[in-house]
Amino acid sequence: MNLRYKTGTFFFAAALLGSSCAKQFTADFPVDKPESIIAQEDIDSYEPLLSYLDKDANPDFHWGVAVNASDYLGKGVMHRLVNRNFDELVTGNAMKHFSIVQDDGSLNLANVQSLIELAAENEMGIYGHTLVWHAGQNAAYLNSLIAPENIGGPSWDLVTAIDFETDDNANYLYTDNAAVSFTADGQGANDQGRALQLTNTAARANDWDVQFFISLDQSVAVGERYELSIDIKSDAAANYSTQAHRVPYEYMHYDFFGSISSTPEWSTYTREITISEEMAGAGAIAFNLGLNATTYYFDNIAISKFNEEGGSGPVGDSGYALVLSNPSVVNSWEAQTAYDFDAVDANTAFTLSIAAKGSKAGSIGVDLQNSADYSGESFGNISLGTEYQEYTFTLTSTDLRNRFIVNHGTYDGTVYIDDVRLTVAGSTANLIANGDFESGMAGWGGWGNGSNRQLSANGEGYGGPGGSIIEKTPEEKEQIISQALETFIAGMMEVTKGHIKAWDVVNEPISDWPDQYALKTGIGKEDMAADEFYWQDYLGKDYAVKAIQYARQYGDPEDKLFINDYGLEGGGDKCEGLIAYVDYVESKGVTVDGIGTQMHIDINTNKDNIINMYELLAATGKLIKVSELDIGLGDNTQTPNATAEQYAAQAEMYKFVIEKYFEIIPKAQQYGITVWSPLDSPNSQYSFWRKGEPIGLWTETFVRKPAYQAVAEALEKQK
Repeated sequence: MNLRYKTGTFFFAAALLGSSCAKQFTADFPVDKPESIIAQEDIDSYEPLLSYLDKDANPDFHWGVAVNASDYLGKGVMHRLVNRNFDELVTGNAMKHFSIVQDDGSLNLANVQSLIELAAENEMGIYGHTLVWHAGQNAAYLNSLIAPENIGGPSWDLVTAIDFETDDNANYLYTDNAAVSFTADGQGANDQGRALQLTNTAARANDWDVQFFISLDQSVAVGERYELSIDIKSDAAANYSTQAHRVPYEYMHYDFFGSISSTPEWSTYTREITISEEMAGAGAIAFNLGLNATTYYFDNIAISKFNEEGGSGPVGDSGYALVLSNPSVVNSWEAQTAYDFDAVDANTAFTLSIAAKGSKAGSIGVDLQNSADYSGESFGNISLGTEYQEYTFTLTSTDLRNRFIVNHGTYDGTVYIDDVRLTVAGSTANLIANGDFESGMAGWGGWGNGSNRQLSANGEGYGGPGGSIIEKTPEEKEQIISQALETFIAGMMEVTKGHIKAWDVVNEPISDWPDQYALKTGIGKEDMAADEFYWQDYLGKDYAVKAIQYARQYGDPEDKLFINDYGLEGGGDKCEGLIAYVDYVESKGVTVDGIGTQMHIDINTNKDNIINMYELLAATGKLIKVSELDIGLGDNTQTPNATAEQYAAQAEMYKFVIEKYFEIIPKAQQYGITVWSPLDSPNSQYSFWRKGEPIGLWTETFVRKPAYQAVAEALEKQK
């Protein structure tokens, strides 16, 4: 028989949780026990939560909890708490794609197998979470499957490279007029590594009176194309020329790789040349430093040769690209590159696609403008990596537009852009005539901060000479990603079949804004997380159909398959949007057994919206699961700041959510409720969920809270 408790317990126990600790002492006279202590003793006298659930009256109801697989497998306090208080567990990450799929595509299911075996020993059910999601994916592996293919076209082959990390490189030397040392203030790929530091103590009569030489690993020949890339800076602004030498000190031609400008900030100088008759036979570059009395710094020197027939160059280095170099950080608009096109009227929908990379990570902006008054609108920012990526943006103009602009003032480095395509709705014509730069730089210009623009054969490759990079078609990508999804689900079901009988097959499919009837997408999204991969962008709206088909094919026919999402109690269209998507999926011939609602809410969540959500879900006739219930105190309230009144309100909200579930959801549709965070969330660097919030039924130290009592009483009512 379960105990009955005093009224007012919520408040007094909450008062205990909200008070600070004091040093204990032994009194020499009797005192009354504080009400808060009595209240906590009342809560502690409750039985485990599972004992309050009448399984005879609710035989198909699952009372679940989320737990880290390692905590359960460790057989410690959390293991015992789960076994005593719940009859089903779900793991936070152990069954997600990135925990299972290795970088070579193999599946590591050993941890899942161990969890199944231990749960079976303790007669504990497991709910599967999750088969298809946009987060928690091994995105690097999935993206590698659909990456462009290198078919051996033209490439840039590295000829000479010097990073100054050691003293034993014979490819460089310098004149006696310079003081030479090394600095640990390196740049680029070896940031904070060594760089060469060369000081010219006085301005000389001739620039060649102080020289720094780089010897090439091979002599150059007429018609060959070479590219120099070098990280540079100087204590004072300086400009210096480069000469072609047969070997150091054997002069051939004054201009080799152009004139270089440096500032006190590191920048990357890049120059591509075609070898003339005057340069033929050169095997060294001389940097003429004599005219400026300053200290120069050099790092990460690379000389590459263009190989028309293909070779060992990196994938994608083919065709031409526009190279933008900005020596120092200024306002974004203070270094701009632009292309003017025929004017397009206001209220026009534009789509921009562009490929870009940089000499380091950073960001540049892309805008449209009216050149007459400089008014404009932004497509957004491009987050650059050191390998080419493709970006797609859209905007609808509010005024006439005739100029495309790249804002690169805040990026102090070298940017490569290629395959720029700007179109308007209803047309496939590119407003930028030579956006692939295969016909040169015509139409492109720029200004600001001493930045420069030049053409490079270090392009992305699409449309480049020889076409060394072949992009997979949408149909090919769909087939490849379908196979990857099938492999993952088949492997999961092979180990879990007969043990896990319900699954979140599809997790969080619906967009948050602006259209809550649409699917989420990663198209055009910047700063994609390392574990993000949107299956729907490759498989389309039917991605959930495929996932359910695979789950039915490889699992047990009687498994219960759910589609799950958050924010359904938010008062917007998301609940109806999810229901509409479930209807769509079933129209394709598969069965969705249930709908999960996550309910990561707080004490201020609108209760009418919760009731409305339950009513909408009940009307579907599907199994309904509260899949991830936790309740905060509102306004990101942290545990040290929580009050007794807030803990009481939290307890009342837990009770409300559970009681209304049993009241509104018909018994035949009641799959169950899962508490997502049984303990309050710690405020530590390892806490990734509602960090520092007191959202649980227990404190971090396993002390029962008023919410524990509220949940026990809500469960006990369900006879």
